[in-house]
Amino acid sequence: MKKYCIVANFVVPLHVFYWIMVVLDGKYIAAQIRAELKKEVADMVADGHRAPSLGIVIVGHNPASETYVANKMKACAEVGIEARKIALEESVTEAELLSCVANLNNDSSIDGFIVQLPLPPHISEQNILSAIDYRKDVDGLTPENVGRTVQGLPSIVSATPRGISELLCRYNIPTEGRHVVVIGRSNIVGKPMAILLMQRPYLLVPKMSVAAVGNATVTICHSKTRNLKDICLTADIIIVAAGSPGLLTADMVREGTTVIDVGITRVDDPATPKGYRLAGDVDFENVAPKCAYITPVPGGVGPMTIVSLLSNTLQAAKKI
Repeated sequence: MKKYCIVANFVVPLHVFYWIMVVLDGKYIAAQIRAELKKEVADMVADGHRAPSLGIVIVGHNPASETYVANKMKACAEVGIEARKIALEESVTEAELLSCVANLNNDSSIDGFIVQLPLPPHISEQNILSAIDYRKDVDGLTPENVGRTVQGLPSIVSATPRGISELLCRYNIPTEGRHVVVIGRSNIVGKPMAILLMQRPYLLVPKMSVAAVGNATVTICHSKTRNLKDICLTADIIIVAAGSPGLLTADMVREGTTVIDVGITRVDDPATPKGYRLAGDVDFENVAPKCAYITPVPGGVGPMTIVSLLSNTLQAAKKI
């Protein structure tokens, strides 16, 4: 395993670049944002307002989903957001879940809520997401929020793209004029990420640095893309969200590229105490030496997604 010095890149004479790879520490940046949110929530309460509230609906007993929900509730408690868990059995019908969503839409004590994905196969995720009031859609996944983002209107931005944008901004990694390759076209990451990157800078999210992300030239790639390697070699920034461990290899990345790894997959590994390890979509060990900036897995995008959910909840509470 190679070891790296985590400092900024620098330029030497004669236009020769020596890249000293910087690991983008999502845990550290997320902690910064949580501290900011905690102060803002405390100020709200001190001014006589109630604390923001988040509803979390979980269906069934998927271990990964239960872990994600527990982490979200812990993060809420840390910043002073009141979290309410609504646990439903896997046998719940789509009609019953839609009724639950309607109740949360009409509950004035809930500022925002999410329905934890994935849902059981007998329930349409699209039907459920479409039923959520966009003003309470703190995952930023409703057709209304996505449409408002596309049109440049104030919106609640999808949590993972918002987290990635914050990470880029807080490490002062510019996107203007850069070629960004996004690998993956999901409604959760790929598509909304591309929208944010290609927009003219404007206050999509009031008072958040995500507004500075934009003016990039964006290429979206996916499983049917031809010549993926050649496309990636033209990129200044690569964002990989394909759910395919080790998809991005060293021969696909040119010197000085910024690489954002969104993928996280459990891979069997008998050599580890748990019998598995978490793998990203990037072959980190071999790609990292060529990068100016790169995110690790875990500890990169994951913490930023959760803290962005908190930011979105505060935004919903302020109705901005």
